[in-house]
Amino acid sequence: MPLSLEIVTPEQRALTTQCDEVRLPGVDGGFGIRPGHTPLVAALAPGELVYVTGGTEHRYAVGEGFSEVSNDRVRVLVEEAVRADQIDPGRAESELKSLQQRLSSMRPEDPAYEANRAQVERAAARAFVAGRR
Repeated sequence: MPLSLEIVTPEQRALTTQCDEVRLPGVDGGFGIRPGHTPLVAALAPGELVYVTGGTEHRYAVGEGFSEVSNDRVRVLVEEAVRADQIDPGRAESELKSLQQRLSSMRPEDPAYEANRAQVERAAARAFVAGRR
């Protein structure tokens, strides 16, 4: 029996599909889900989400969020989700460098520091996924 995968961002439902396996970037390290997995709720870090269908891997860059697994359903609620083939590698690297430079000029006590740090982490996830296509 396949898994039902749903990826949702604040703006849209990014994906609804059936798959054989899902690999997620947990805050404590990556983990995989296959049919029959024990129910769980996990916090996600920005990174690469991979789902496998018929032996083919499909990649997304995702932002921070949560996943819920139960009854062979995987719900992923994240700040952003971008398919690997929609990411321009050069642009992703350029954006990452620009955001890192801006963050390096800020102090941790600056009110905007955490929001900018989160942007850097999401940009790093996009650059990583774009480089793996």
